[in-house]
Amino acid sequence: MSRPDLVLLHGWGLGPQVWTALTPHLPGGLRVRTPALPGHGGAPARGTTLEAWGDALLPELPDGAVVCGWSLGGLVALDLAQRYPRKVARLVLIDTSPCFVTRPENTAAPWPHGLAASTVAGFIDDFAHDPAATLRRFVALQALGDARRRTVASMLNAALADIEQCDPAALGAGLELLADTDRRAVLDDVRQPVQLIHGAGDALMPIAAAEWLATRLPDARLARFDDCGHAPFLSRPEDCAALIEDVVRG
Repeated sequence: MSRPDLVLLHGWGLGPQVWTALTPHLPGGLRVRTPALPGHGGAPARGTTLEAWGDALLPELPDGAVVCGWSLGGLVALDLAQRYPRKVARLVLIDTSPCFVTRPENTAAPWPHGLAASTVAGFIDDFAHDPAATLRRFVALQALGDARRRTVASMLNAALADIEQCDPAALGAGLELLADTDRRAVLDDVRQPVQLIHGAGDALMPIAAAEWLATRLPDARLARFDDCGHAPFLSRPEDCAALIEDVVRG
């Protein structure tokens, strides 16, 4: 029986090259696809909704693929799994939260496991005025809480999206997607097996969000890396690759 294709979806502000440390540890002979998100790495912008971004990636998704998404890429992967179950057989979600921004207690759907809305609004405003500096600041936050912080920060900086090759409006739209998206209400529709991988020191998407997902998704399990921040696949690529291989084997 042939193995399914593995599709790796990167996070906001970076490019497919962020997977460079992980892919050598994946099983030999596995077909690995690393498409660029819309507006990243020369990929054209495709609307300003999560659904539009997912639809733009459909040509990269063969039927029955294993889709691994990190951060914003994880939100795109969740959307694809919900709307196109024929395309997505299984999911791996790395440091992914269904809702990036906190929601107040006095709202209909409070959510404490995210960044403050004012913080995210500040990122959006800063990006509009100085995209390159905002990207570097965002990367610095991703390396926080990791025992290999300097190494992870160096690899993330090497994978930063080239502002000259990207559509700044599309990158800005990606930040707004993070701010506006809330997938909690549709998780029952994600019937695929899901492997969650999360760094306990994540400063952007708290481990509590992954713990919540693990109990809320119909078929999910969580691997917690206590010595990692937002990018465990860079800090511990061999361990992440082993978990992904288990998912590929089904």
